[in-house]
Amino acid sequence: MRLWLNRSGEVSLREQLSTQIILGILCDELPPGRRLPSTRELARRFGIHANTASATYRQLEQDGWVEFRHGSGVYVRRTRPATPLSPEVAVDELIGDLVAKSRKLGASQSLVAERLRRWLALAPPSRWLLIEPDPELGRIVVHEIAQRLSWPVIACPPNDCQEPESTQGSLPLVLPSKADAVRKLLPPGTELTVLQVHPVAPELQSYLQRYLPEHGDDLVGIASRWQDFQRIAQTMLVAAGLRPESLLVRDATQPGWERGLESTSAVVCDAATAGELPRECYSIAFRLIAESSLTELRTIESRHAVAAPDGLPV
Repeated sequence: MRLWLNRSGEVSLREQLSTQIILGILCDELPPGRRLPSTRELARRFGIHANTASATYRQLEQDGWVEFRHGSGVYVRRTRPATPLSPEVAVDELIGDLVAKSRKLGASQSLVAERLRRWLALAPPSRWLLIEPDPELGRIVVHEIAQRLSWPVIACPPNDCQEPESTQGSLPLVLPSKADAVRKLLPPGTELTVLQVHPVAPELQSYLQRYLPEHGDDLVGIASRWQDFQRIAQTMLVAAGLRPESLLVRDATQPGWERGLESTSAVVCDAATAGELPRECYSIAFRLIAESSLTELRTIESRHAVAAPDGLPV
């Protein structure tokens, strides 16, 4: 059996030695009854201290992998340990089976290592990646999605998504207006989910029809970090019949933006800003992402969970 010891790594020499001996046993490279090198031979062959080799063998004996025979040496036990395997050893056993079966097929160790690296690189996605050039709009969308989904959600500008590291392990998302541009940046064949936008205008119009005219003189707030939301909400409220001077517009990126909002009858805002309003404010929060898109994303998460329940590609 060949052993490799990395003296510059974070894993101790004792653990490296122990793991490789266990792996040799699991893949039948060290069959039951095989005599192992003496502690002195191990120390001389690999340039390690004899105490390290001795401590390794003692731990392996304690765990039930080897046995000491007085006056004869150290041997692989005829039976495997009866105690439940640790997660690390359980994975080692799977790797051992893989190595043993690959050897029977005549596959080289380098081929096995290369295929393992490829499979690990194809690990299924575990997060959502919103590709959006406007950071404040991205913040709102991430907030809405994160409230309803299991996977974490992050955002990045379009130029960053050209880097493989940015999209690795992620499923990209994009708003409809940027879909064509983003598709050109992503590698061919990349799965891109286009989010559907919630029809805010009809919802706001319906609300205002109930609100006006008896509250036409009320002071109404508008609050958002996204300037387009401020502008669109202001335009629609004025068009619906509210006087411009009765609107208190606040940019939530500015210091002290909350001042005065407690005096309003209501504050029209996005979903992310709603949670940052003063407690005494009555918020009218409007979502940007359609419920149909959230349902689609939950379905995609479930599909990947069923396809790879243990986090491995299938």
